[in-house]
Amino acid sequence: MDIIKLAKEIIEGKRLGRNDDLRFFATADLIDLCKGADKIRAALCGNHVDLCSIINGRSGHCSENCKFCAQSAHHHTDITEYPFLDKETLIEDCKKHAEKGVHRYSIVTAGRTLTGKDFEYACEAYKEMHEKFSIMLCASHGLLDLDAFLALKKSGVEMYHENIETSKRNFPNICTTHHYEDKINGIRLAHEAGLSVCSGGIIGMGETFEDRLDMAVSLAELSVESIPLNALIPIKGTAFEDLPPLSEDEILRTIAMFRYINPTAYIRLAAGRSLMKSSGRKAFLSGANATITGDMLTTSGNHIDQDKEMLTSMGFSI
Repeated sequence: MDIIKLAKEIIEGKRLGRNDDLRFFATADLIDLCKGADKIRAALCGNHVDLCSIINGRSGHCSENCKFCAQSAHHHTDITEYPFLDKETLIEDCKKHAEKGVHRYSIVTAGRTLTGKDFEYACEAYKEMHEKFSIMLCASHGLLDLDAFLALKKSGVEMYHENIETSKRNFPNICTTHHYEDKINGIRLAHEAGLSVCSGGIIGMGETFEDRLDMAVSLAELSVESIPLNALIPIKGTAFEDLPPLSEDEILRTIAMFRYINPTAYIRLAAGRSLMKSSGRKAFLSGANATITGDMLTTSGNHIDQDKEMLTSMGFSI
């Protein structure tokens, strides 16, 4: 496979899908693969890097048994647990990030879903943020119904986050308290409500490379606009605490492969940048064009100013 030639064909309109034999991504020359992915990114997405920040709006006591997650009630970790944050705290945090020049801001809540008073408070906070600040709003509140998605849209939210986490085949090895189809249904309902969707997953959870390929193709089939890629940071007390960390080459290969299969999406670096040298500098030359910046949920993130300085020095527009 001439991987550079394939990149040119993708730029000219070719799209890869489930019926294609994509196994070559596992063995293609990594330097050429990353170079081709960068060409696709530059040609189809331009030189802009999208920055987003999140706040953990409700922490711990999650009923779901996702094996990677420190916030699951099925695990015993050292996270701080607290109920839904007050609106003033959320508004002030959003203001801070808007003033820093971050493009998107999201409230993320632990739990299967967000309902009742907590959901009402979230909508009130989003509405006030939308009215006060020049920042795009995203949300991540678990498995919602169409009415909830419509309420978020009415409150000023533009994008909803619903990770599929892994392939359909591998999902039962990650979580059994909800199903892969629940995630797919949530994505479709969010789109139906007029929201863009941010959906990706985590690599390094014992999956095969074929599982990563399947996840990339599934997200392309769902026309997902933003794809966050996390590299597992094993957390003590979770079911995956003893899994070995991925190498930087494995992460870069996955990022580049996702760019080939999702050529116009935001490929967004999330958890795991600390596993790469120089805060993932090479990743932005391998197809990535977005990142979460600031403090992460349960793992340390990069500082906003540091990210802006690095990306600007690389010639990117922020």
